[in-house]
Amino acid sequence: MAPIKRPYLKLDRIGKIFERRGVRSEVLRDIDLAIEKGEFVSIIGHSGCGKSTMLNLVAGLTQATTGGVLLENHEVNSPGPERAVVFQNHSLLPWLSVYDNVRLAVDKVFSGKKSRAQRHDWTLHNLELVQMTHAKDKRPSEISGGMKQRVGIARALAMEPKVLLLDEPFGALDALTRAHLQDSLMDIHRTLGNTVIMITHDVDEAVLLSDRIVMMTNGPAATIGELLDVGLPRPRRRLELVSDPTYVAAREAVLKFLYERHAYVEAA
Repeated sequence: MAPIKRPYLKLDRIGKIFERRGVRSEVLRDIDLAIEKGEFVSIIGHSGCGKSTMLNLVAGLTQATTGGVLLENHEVNSPGPERAVVFQNHSLLPWLSVYDNVRLAVDKVFSGKKSRAQRHDWTLHNLELVQMTHAKDKRPSEISGGMKQRVGIARALAMEPKVLLLDEPFGALDALTRAHLQDSLMDIHRTLGNTVIMITHDVDEAVLLSDRIVMMTNGPAATIGELLDVGLPRPRRRLELVSDPTYVAAREAVLKFLYERHAYVEAA
């Protein structure tokens, strides 16, 4: 009998309830999702649908009430360097240089595995991946918002994570900077073949970057409403995709789900 093939990352029947002062709030219900190694998956949905909670569960920052997260068939129950998170707020230490912000993560993960010279080279390598070696001696206050996010991505990549978790990493950036960083992320994903989970509100971003899009129903007790295989070959070039029928169809499917079947209702 052939061995059972298990998914690389599995969200297994997850439910999440928060309780505060005796009031229970069910955020997620029956989340079942399998992600393969090297896959780029985006999670999209209206505010309050539990997207960030899902990401925090994979990161080990919070625990599921029911079910669990399995990475390579090992249960995730705490944070670890094999799962690196990039938040919308870059979270760089303002008193450290660009180089030192990345080096801090490298030293934390590889202090017993790489020599000092190797850690130096590895830090520069990851800054080069995001095209930030020219600013390695600058402090966060001396660089733009887009550059700060590049450094945040470099710091995450420098940990050599099995899964890269992105929580609306480009949400606070202007459209042009956002487009440049999306292109950079596609290049990095093609080069490294890493597994990526990204939260976004941007339909075009989700279709451009993803292999699959997870569409969430509205909260409370949000769940996965639909999964969409994007089906666009890589590498992808945004200008060529504008009139591509596969791109247009994927974009239309997500918009229909969000604004026809699961329109957002503002709380009174």
